Formats: sequence, C-alpha cells, structure tokens
Amino acid sequence: MSTIELLRPTTALLPGYVSALESGWSPDNVRKEIAAREQLHAIAVDAERFVAELDDPTASGAPIPLPDGSTVARLPSIVRWIWDGAMSGAIGFRWQAGTAELPSYVLGHIGFSVVPWKRGRGYAKQALHLMLGEARLQGLPYVELTVDPDNVASQSVIGACNGVLIERFRKTSAYGFAESLRYRIDLAG
Repeated sequence: MSTIELLRPTTALLPGYVSALESGWSPDNVRKEIAAREQLHAIAVDAERFVAELDDPTASGAPIPLPDGSTVARLPSIVRWIWDGAMSGAIGFRWQAGTAELPSYVLGHIGFSVVPWKRGRGYAKQALHLMLGEARLQGLPYVELTVDPDNVASQSVIGACNGVLIERFRKTSAYGFAESLRYRIDLAG
C-alpha cells in the first residue's frame, strides 16, 4: 500500500486539483458535478482566494450552498488534499467550537473523496486516520460521518477507523430527504 500525506491546499498544487476536477471528479459527494463546476469557476476567477478559503478555521468565508440552492452559515473548517506525489483526493473537517454537536444542515464532521483512478489503494482510510488527529486537536470527544446506504466502500473505510453505525435516518429537506447512515468514531483514548 502506498503512503499518502494530507497537504494544505496551495496554488502550486492547484494544477493537479484542476486536472482532477476537469476529469470528472468532485470533492463533494453530495453536490458532485455542480460543486466541481463551481470550483472550476472560482479557480478561474481568483485561484489564490479559492485556495485560501479551503482553510477556514475561523469560519470567515462566504455561506455554504446546499443541494436545494439555499445557503447556510459556514462552520470552522479545513480541507486537506490527499497526496501521494500527485493529487489523489480531498478530505474536509468541520466543527463548532466547544461542542461535538453539528447543525442539522451539516451531515457530518468529516467528508472525503478519492479520485476514481486511485481508489482501492487504502488512501481514504489513511486520510481519515490522519484527519482524526485534527479532530482531536479541536478537543472533540467524537466525530460523526454520514454515508449513503449503497456506498459500501466508504462504510468500510469508516469501519476500519473504528466507526460505529449509530443510526439510519433521512436527511433534511435541503438534501431531498434521502436515506443515509450516520457513523460515530470515538476520539477518546
């Protein structure tokens, strides 16, 4: 298994990210192609601003669009690019200071996506394991991740990082009431 690292996004690494987006990959598992097009547009308009806004631990950026077109306040968040010598995907972590709770419109603390041509190499598991360290630094007792019932690969990744299924639920109206699974990973110890 190849080893990956999580890198803070930079304009120097941006060409690989753009290439992945142009190849049909999206870092957003919910808004998929729409998010990829929006990101390509934002990069074309102001690449430095795009990269800077991916690392927003103070939640100073613009509101976040939801799949139904509504927008919500941004939470503190960071995005790291999964790197094996080249762009391999992205993983994001969002939180609220002082609590492990999330607003109802936030599906989970951590979301990840590996580019299709590098899946099956253990990168998502490694990336999630590394991002759990960032969550511990925020003092969270646990993180929650949600996944579609048919996404067996992500369920396996979460399980391999000690995730436990805590509920099957319906997403809010902004997400079309789609069925989802919520996993929790205990960060204590």
